Amino acid sequence: MKDIHIKDFKIDSKIDIKTLETKVDLDASEKKIEKKLDKIRVKLGEWQNTMYAHGKYSVLVCFQGMDTAGKDSLIREVFKDFNVRGIDCHSFKSPTELELKHDYLWRHYVRLPVRGKFGIFNRTHYENVLVTRVHPNYILGENIPTVTELSDVNEAFWDNRFDEIVNFEKTISNSGTIIFKFFLNLSKDEQRDRLIRRLEKKNKNWKFSADDLKERALWDNYQTCYEDAINRTSTPNAPWYNIPADDKPTARLIVANILYETLKKYQDIKEPQLDPETESNIEAYKKQLESE
Repeated sequence: MKDIHIKDFKIDSKIDIKTLETKVDLDASEKKIEKKLDKIRVKLGEWQNTMYAHGKYSVLVCFQGMDTAGKDSLIREVFKDFNVRGIDCHSFKSPTELELKHDYLWRHYVRLPVRGKFGIFNRTHYENVLVTRVHPNYILGENIPTVTELSDVNEAFWDNRFDEIVNFEKTISNSGTIIFKFFLNLSKDEQRDRLIRRLEKKNKNWKFSADDLKERALWDNYQTCYEDAINRTSTPNAPWYNIPADDKPTARLIVANILYETLKKYQDIKEPQLDPETESNIEAYKKQLESE
C-alpha cells in the first residue's frame, strides 16, 4: 500500500478546483484499506481519551462536499471506535426560525466542542458562503438590517462574510480548538452514479429528492464557490484538505490518517499526573479494596 502524505492533500496555496484529484489509487485492495482504517481509528479513539483527560484542547472536524460525497458514511466509519462521551456530531440543514433570529454563525458557535471533546460538523458554517452564494435570495431570510434587496448581496457583502469566518476560526483556534476542514471532492460522473443507486435501491430511496437534480444542474456554480471559499479561508490554523471522494474506503482512510498523524504531534497532550498523596498510596488503596 502506498503511504499517505498529508502534504499531498493539504491546501496551503491557491488552487484551481478543476485540477484537484477526485480519485487516488493507494495500490491496495479494499480489504487492506479497511484493515488499515481499523488500526488507525483505534489509535484515534485512544488519543481522544487522552485529550479528554487532559482537558485543555478540543477538536473540530468539518466536512463539506456536494450531495452524495459520502459524509455520513465517512463519519460513521472513521469515528466508530470513539467513546461516545468524547464526541458530538451536528448536521446543519436549513436554519430554523430560532437560528434566523441570530447572526448566521450563532448556531455553529453554540455547537462547538467543549475542551476534551471532538466536534463533527456534517456540513458546516461554510454553507453560509456556498449554498447562500449559489442562492443569494436565501440571505434575505436572515433579516439583516443592511440587506433589504438582492443588490445588497454584493461582492463587498461576501468579502465581509469571509473575513468573519476567518476571524471566527482564528478565535476558536487561539482558545485551544484544533480545526480540520475536509472538502470531499466528488466528480460529477460519480455523483450521477450514486444518485442512480439511490433510485435503484429501495432502502436508499428516502435519501433522494427531486431537489437533488435541481442542485446538480448548478454544479459549475457550486464548484466556483467552493474554489473561492477554499482559497480565501485555508489558513495555517484552519487548513482545508482536498479529499478525493470517488472511492469511499480510500477517502475514509485518508481522513483518518490526516487526523491521527496531525494530532499525535501535540506532545503536550498527556494524561494528567496523580497528585503526590494519591500516587504514594496506590498500593494501600489497592489492598483496602482487595480486603473487602
